[in-house]
Amino acid sequence: MKSAYELAMERLEKQAPSQTLTAKQKAAIADLEATAKAKIAEHELFLKGQIEKALAAGKYEDVLQHEQQLAHEIRRVNEDCEAKKEKVRAS
Repeated sequence: MKSAYELAMERLEKQAPSQTLTAKQKAAIADLEATAKAKIAEHELFLKGQIEKALAAGKYEDVLQHEQQLAHEIRRVNEDCEAKKEKVRAS
């Protein structure tokens, strides 16, 4: 007798079959993720330095602006990475 979980997973598999990735696709996705992490780290290093300088100078509006810019850059890099990964999965 199957559990409710197993039945639900079977129904889900029928509605949206899982996709298997080739080794080449997995490697490409891993490379994209590594590149995205590196870009995020680069932005964090630069902007956190700017934030520290603004804090030391007492420019709190600049601190807020740099923090918002950092959040925007992280979101943009992640969205770009996800779009590229979807292209790899589709190929």
